[in-house]
Amino acid sequence: MTGPDTAKSEAGLSLRRLNKRSQFLRAARGNRAGRRAFALQAIASDDMAPGVGFTVTKKVGNSPERNRIKRRLREVVRASAGDFQPQHDYVLVGRREALSEPFGQMVQDLSALLIKVHADKARPNKAGGLRNSR
Repeated sequence: MTGPDTAKSEAGLSLRRLNKRSQFLRAARGNRAGRRAFALQAIASDDMAPGVGFTVTKKVGNSPERNRIKRRLREVVRASAGDFQPQHDYVLVGRREALSEPFGQMVQDLSALLIKVHADKARPNKAGGLRNSR
């Protein structure tokens, strides 16, 4: 069953929608990676289904532009739904370049960023602690 806060991918994987501010703040403490059109934040979660949230700041443009960016990011996530790992929350931070970036390139970028944020999981930082552990 899919409700307003879940979506089914072609692979049958359910993606949860992140709605609460606390979920976004928690994801911001996790690993990060970015490309021209958007940045990706990821953190481990207790929920089995992957959670996905979208944000675009007012600096990017007016509300129709921000909404168009969020719509494009939602479609990129649907196209790449099989790449998301269970028990993780993800936040995509849209940038202005998402309006002009080719859709296929954005899908490739998301796949590459998903690999990168999960590869960074255990990389230590210069201070000797784990990367992005706040």
